[in-house]
Amino acid sequence: MSHVIPYCPRPLQWQFHSRRTRFCVLLCHRRFGKTVAAVNDLLRAALRSGKSDWRAAYAAPFLGQAKAVAWDYLRRFAGAVPGTRFHESELRCDLPTGARIRLYGLDNPHALRGLYLDDIVLDEPADMPRSVWSQVIRPMLADRQGRALFCGTPHGTDNLLHDVWEQAGREGAAGGWSRFRFPASRTGYLPAAELAAARRSMDEAEYRQEFECSFAAAVRGAYYAPLLEQAEREGRLGDVPHAPELPVHTAWDLGMDDATAIWFFQVEPGGVWRVLDYYEASGEGLAHYAHVLESKSRPAGQTDATADGQDAALRGRGFRYGLHIAPHDIRVRELGTGKSRLESAAALGIRFVTAPALPVADGIDAVRRLL
Repeated sequence: MSHVIPYCPRPLQWQFHSRRTRFCVLLCHRRFGKTVAAVNDLLRAALRSGKSDWRAAYAAPFLGQAKAVAWDYLRRFAGAVPGTRFHESELRCDLPTGARIRLYGLDNPHALRGLYLDDIVLDEPADMPRSVWSQVIRPMLADRQGRALFCGTPHGTDNLLHDVWEQAGREGAAGGWSRFRFPASRTGYLPAAELAAARRSMDEAEYRQEFECSFAAAVRGAYYAPLLEQAEREGRLGDVPHAPELPVHTAWDLGMDDATAIWFFQVEPGGVWRVLDYYEASGEGLAHYAHVLESKSRPAGQTDATADGQDAALRGRGFRYGLHIAPHDIRVRELGTGKSRLESAAALGIRFVTAPALPVADGIDAVRRLL
């Protein structure tokens, strides 16, 4: 028996419905209509499943939040299906097919343990603990090969929403992932005058976060965020091929009490830069980083047999090194050894050249111009 849901998706909502995969990340601006789309995506799957024991969840960081944003929509759209019953005390919808959709708050995620799910919506996962997904919800989907939709607005980069956005970009459709970003400047769903008024009354970073779906906007002191966002829009961020005929240069930030960072890059004869790789670690000596360089100089696909699973950065890339560039203070002698790190690195086969001691503002400006 077929059922008609009184829902007419907008073109970009329909793009999401028709192209989403098992695991999906939906970034959208405020007032895009993500809750309506997510509720109807669940309802559509429930009615199509044909399973009387089909189970789904709509989860928000708190139960009251889930009720406030989704319960009325669930009643409105599922209520159009004859025979649907609603249980207000449990915030549960029982469809005539036997399928169920229930609202949850993930402030107490362990209450879900022992259940199974065919589908789930995680609304505003940036405000949920990472362990909710990895330790609780992902296992609930395993035996039924259930789906998951992560939808929300970015809140910086140190959270679950950014994690799954990056994972969707890495794994793509082959890994069962898809992702969509719908900023206000693209959708046209909000009047230009309203957006202009919002921009005048908000901090620029707040506006880019809430209306332009920017992860970087919330990172205070991020000097290069607008330029990186522009590069992403223009397709200049992605997988960059390694050119074996060109040397690979490295640029280092040698940490003492914080991380040591190494960028790997090539420069084409015409001046185009290829940033190929990045490595970072803390609490390691120079011998560790010499090993990292040696590992990446092996032919592609050849890995270090002694490296464990967490050392995935030590993989063969076939790099042929050019310059190793260090900050100017590498020449300072350490009290414990009487040697500079420049001398210690040379003993390990790393021969550094030093970068000029530019004022910080000049260095930032140079990177901005390069980007």
